[in-house]
Amino acid sequence: MRDEVTQKRRADAEHNRRHLVAVAHAAFAQDGPDLPVREIARRAGLAPATVHRHFPSRDDLLAAVLAGQVERCERQLRAALADPDSRRALTRTFHRFGEWQVQERGLVGALGGAAFADRRSAHAAAFGRLVERAQADGVLRPRVSVDDARVALMAITSARALPAVRRLTGVLLTGLLSG
Repeated sequence: MRDEVTQKRRADAEHNRRHLVAVAHAAFAQDGPDLPVREIARRAGLAPATVHRHFPSRDDLLAAVLAGQVERCERQLRAALADPDSRRALTRTFHRFGEWQVQERGLVGALGGAAFADRRSAHAAAFGRLVERAQADGVLRPRVSVDDARVALMAITSARALPAVRRLTGVLLTGLLSG
């Protein structure tokens, strides 16, 4: 009986942890990484002490949210690299990046710290391979380089609304992709 109670507690604790990360993700994406833990606890329907039991500080909670975002980005890049259609893979990557910039604006700047530097470098290398494959397949205009594609991604960060980011992404892709 004791094992069942312990397992139930562990399952509840794991559920609370996943719930907290999901709620914090939405909260930080909308309101930024400086949102107080008390507000995240309120949105999660949990006591602040429960949040602190799982995450001693807001930085610990933010790190868990950001780790999930980085993992999602890695999954998307792996899927893009595995896609045999380099035009579709590159186009989807641009659109996902643009949508993420708008929908999760509060988290974008938080990923710039040293904690994720190695993974950002790995993402940049994967994006470079994606662009190089598109070049080899003739998907890009002849003089478009990896640096040009990176500049286009950076331009997308200037859009603040989803319709604008979608339109800008389309315009940029028209300039990068061959007929």
